[in-house]
Amino acid sequence: MNNLDKATDSFVAVLLETEEYQNYARELARVKQYPELKAQIDDFRKRNYEMQASGNIDFAGIDRFEAEYQTIRENPMVADFLAAEVDFCKMMQEVNLRITAAFEFE
Repeated sequence: MNNLDKATDSFVAVLLETEEYQNYARELARVKQYPELKAQIDDFRKRNYEMQASGNIDFAGIDRFEAEYQTIRENPMVADFLAAEVDFCKMMQEVNLRITAAFEFE
């Protein structure tokens, strides 16, 4: 195993120990105990991503989407999972930005 492989393995181990990842993993395990709820969450996440990635700002569509998923988002388990996911994603984005910023890559 070369130095980069060792460093990567160590880095991954550190990330796995972060509060953000531990919280995300715990919340994910909780929602996975309810397959129907997990499927609803996955559908919400997929549709939310598609709306954001489309670049099309359809305020009426956003309002319909929010109304459709209001009930599921009010579920404390769902809210906790989505919050943990956002925190973990933000952490990973920050890590990626710091790594990318360290290089003169054009």
